[in-house]
Amino acid sequence: MSKLARQGKMVGKAAKKGPKKVEFGNTIKTYMKAGKAAPGPPLGPALGARGIAIGAFCKDFNEKTKHIKEGTPLPSIITINPDRSWIIQTNHPPVSYFLKQAAGMPTGAHPSSQKNPEPFGIVTLKHIYEIAKIKQTDSSLQDISLMEVCKQIIASTRTMGIEVVKEISVEDLRTFREDAEERMKAIEDAMEQAKQEAYAAAKGGD
Repeated sequence: MSKLARQGKMVGKAAKKGPKKVEFGNTIKTYMKAGKAAPGPPLGPALGARGIAIGAFCKDFNEKTKHIKEGTPLPSIITINPDRSWIIQTNHPPVSYFLKQAAGMPTGAHPSSQKNPEPFGIVTLKHIYEIAKIKQTDSSLQDISLMEVCKQIIASTRTMGIEVVKEISVEDLRTFREDAEERMKAIEDAMEQAKQEAYAAAKGGD
């Protein structure tokens, strides 16, 4: 699995709920939302255990990320110094975030996408190239060629229900998105019905 694919998997629930996993040591590795750092767990207790003033840290992080769209998930590395000061290093959002934005998708791959191979989003090669240029500046990808980064991004689209095309007209894109929304709604309705039927069957068996 490529570095980009691993980053995409890690961000899933973390992007929705804020910091999800904290790796301990002299550094703290986690995902944080731009402009929305808060004292709650798991980050708050991790910093508090090191004698860090969590309120001051949150203010510092939110100030440093105020130029980024609020709520954008950022892979972050917090280095704790012996004097209890800190250094915050943030990388660009994961590839999945950029792809969903470019494809106009509120979520990534739908749970039923493997059974329904039709794509729910579409991006062009220009999108792939622009995302690759941004991601290549991340410290973990600086030694990888732009072409290889592009290939890894394209590989990520296959697990997200996104089709890559050379180019697409505005009208064709509008038609595609309308159709995708209808198909997504049909799948969601079917899942909800199955959930209700399962609940009814379980209740009837009591």
